[in-house]
Amino acid sequence: QAQLVESGGGLVQAGGSLRLSCAFSGSIFSIYTMGWYRQVPGKQRELVAGIDSGGRLNYADSVKGRFTISRDNAKNTVYLQMNRVKPEDTAVYYCNAERPGYGDYWGQGTQVTVSS
Repeated sequence: QAQLVESGGGLVQAGGSLRLSCAFSGSIFSIYTMGWYRQVPGKQRELVAGIDSGGRLNYADSVKGRFTISRDNAKNTVYLQMNRVKPEDTAVYYCNAERPGYGDYWGQGTQVTVSS
């Protein structure tokens, strides 16, 4: 049973930067596809960025060129570097780990608020 713990959320001004971290434990981190999702009240959770076990990347169009996902398999951690943030990036950000046959796990979420 994997556990995910996000950190790094907070309040940031528009145009600023923030780095989210997600610490993974309880299973073999390197085999999982890792993703960052976000959700605002009344809307569905949406994929922000993903990185698979081979390092292939996937980004939502709304964050391309501004956000960067990366993983450190030695530290069992996935990161989301958020640059040039906008008020519409305000959301609860969730870390996800997924591997068919192994499970689909979520962190508790971290709030990101971008002030204009």
